[in-house]
Amino acid sequence: MDTFRHFCRRMIGGSLVLLVGSVGALRQPAQAVKLADGTVYFNHPPQLLGARTTEKNIRAFGSKYYFTLSVPADAGESLQRVTIAQRESPDDVRFDLDDTLAFIDEDRNQHVTLGEVRGNEDRNIISVTFNPPIPPGKTVTIRLEPRRNPDIGGVYLFGVTAFPQGEKSRGQFLGFGRLHFYNGNDGSSSFLFGR
Repeated sequence: MDTFRHFCRRMIGGSLVLLVGSVGALRQPAQAVKLADGTVYFNHPPQLLGARTTEKNIRAFGSKYYFTLSVPADAGESLQRVTIAQRESPDDVRFDLDDTLAFIDEDRNQHVTLGEVRGNEDRNIISVTFNPPIPPGKTVTIRLEPRRNPDIGGVYLFGVTAFPQGEKSRGQFLGFGRLHFYNGNDGSSSFLFGR
């Protein structure tokens, strides 16, 4: 009987050491996925939380488009750059890139310093670089200013891709921000989630 008790104590003690070691491993920060050639991926990519516009009517001036992303705590790497590409839309939207802003955690007073903001009008893509990058565990909102809302009503899709920090970072597509524009005051909601 004493031998059995001794055996049980040793097994329980070993299991506790194993359990404590496992818990310690869980507290380690997640690392980004890095390939042999140096290409970096997010361990867990950011999430596109939604897109919204301040003006829903076609041809409206002074509108602002907001795209909100959440960088998970276990992303493994900071968010360096975001591209927003207009796709499958009834009309092209042009932007004043100099007026692009970003802010942290829905706080419009907590501006993020932007690096390069550039656009390719032929491909309808805008690229926004954060300097410094957005760390894991934060939410960031990008504000774009169109020259005016499109001329044609309907649903406009904007594909959002996130790039981790690194010289050879690989972008991961997060989904579509959807904005709906109307011919009159018949719109009821301007906040549409997309995926």
